[in-house]
Amino acid sequence: MKLHDREPPRVTLANQPTRGHWMRTAPSGVRIWLKRDDHTGSELMGNKVRKLEYLMAEAQAAQATHVITCGGEQSNHARATAFAAVQLGMQPHLVLRCDDPASPPAATGNILLDQLVGATITWITRPAWKQRNALMAAEADKLRALGHRPYIVPEGGSNALGSWGYIRAMRELADDLADIASPAHPVTVVYACGSGGTGAGLVMGAKLFGLAARGIRVAGVNVCDDRRYFVDGIMAICADAEARWQLGANVGEDDIDIVDGHVGLGYARSRPEELATIGEVCRTDGIVFDPVYTGKAFHGVVTELARDPRRFGAAVAFVHTGGMFGLFA
Repeated sequence: MKLHDREPPRVTLANQPTRGHWMRTAPSGVRIWLKRDDHTGSELMGNKVRKLEYLMAEAQAAQATHVITCGGEQSNHARATAFAAVQLGMQPHLVLRCDDPASPPAATGNILLDQLVGATITWITRPAWKQRNALMAAEADKLRALGHRPYIVPEGGSNALGSWGYIRAMRELADDLADIASPAHPVTVVYACGSGGTGAGLVMGAKLFGLAARGIRVAGVNVCDDRRYFVDGIMAICADAEARWQLGANVGEDDIDIVDGHVGLGYARSRPEELATIGEVCRTDGIVFDPVYTGKAFHGVVTELARDPRRFGAAVAFVHTGGMFGLFA
């Protein structure tokens, strides 16, 4: 079904719509409803595949032969991009950061899957990560010199085109929460924020579908950087989407709620209390969060609710964005 009259082309990669249900866990007495975007696929598990439906459609239209993207050593996005590329007849090339490119990490978790699917991996240092866009462009130049047609997918698939995946997801959430949320019983959709594309799509969707009037709000728990970084990043993605498609969402800073203060030791670095939360939810609900995104963000939700049970309204709708393979590292 067409989402919007200006929606760009997409290819079908994800199992949609994903189901949702109430968790048995109720921190500080607040009920949590779970959106199971960890069920979008198996090798394509998680939120990234929703964005890739639009990005890969553009790659196909450009007749790309290779797809280049970047991420951390256990990047869920890189793994999903690699599999999506191969499934659509393109070769994946990944630029991944690690401590020592001369001695890259062992083939566990997502790295093992990257290798199994035949991705070419270029390892870079953590300081070099600041130049990731230039490094991907250089890899693209090398491929063009060999007669190939590369397509670059940005970090996390987080650009205006990729954000359509979560405009579409917000349409699903509006239907999911129709009998749960109301102005008198507000619900906050909470997501793990790592590159901004998921948040941009959810915020634009909430504005386009008038969900504030129905008691549905959106908040992101950042797992790296800080609030200012993500407000600026999400605003930039929304502005680009507006310039390209004239959606009329009119997203402003007041529409972007970033719940800062839960980064802990840093990106992909876990504290014992975060891991304890992951274990507790697994034991009480049989649900597996990952240590980089969903586990850290859910721990942030639990911590916020302990401070103020009304922080997110009458209930929380937590978007489970996948990432389980990262546990196997």
